[in-house]
Amino acid sequence: MKLIHFSSAALAVSLFAGQALAADGQEVYSNNCAVCHAAMPPKLGDKAAWRPLIEKGADVLAASVINGKGAMPPRAGKPELSDADISAAVDYMMTQAK
Repeated sequence: MKLIHFSSAALAVSLFAGQALAADGQEVYSNNCAVCHAAMPPKLGDKAAWRPLIEKGADVLAASVINGKGAMPPRAGKPELSDADISAAVDYMMTQAK
């Protein structure tokens, strides 16, 4: 078995047996989402605001980011974000509200 590790500012990818692991959600959030979600709802960690969103599920929330919703443009205005980046950030934000 061979483990290869690559890092960049926005994404850490580890390859193990040819499979990529998910992006670091906290890092993706910090670099791409934090500014807006510090000023606009749902704010990170706001349990009351996140409760009904969490009930919808991570896949629905990730689709909202990918497609855009309300004031948030598609891919949060960051077309370079992959679906995996978005899912990781959504998962991170959800865990901060539990």
